[in-house]
Amino acid sequence: MQTDTPQTITPQADRVNGMSRNAWVSGFTPQAEIWNGRLAMIGFVSALAIELFTHKGVLEFWGILSSGVVPPVS
Repeated sequence: MQTDTPQTITPQADRVNGMSRNAWVSGFTPQAEIWNGRLAMIGFVSALAIELFTHKGVLEFWGILSSGVVPPVS
């Protein structure tokens, strides 16, 4: 019976362009897009939590749409 010896696997996505993928880099870089996605996920979950716990929409919760009806544009 042959047993496989565990091999050390190095992560391929650990570095992008020679920099850590978690580095705070501005501009159109892979690092900036990763952070943009993470913050968008936090915002989406926060909006769902507000609606779940308050039974109001996000705009109504913040007082932007307090009456529940969008005012007409003159």
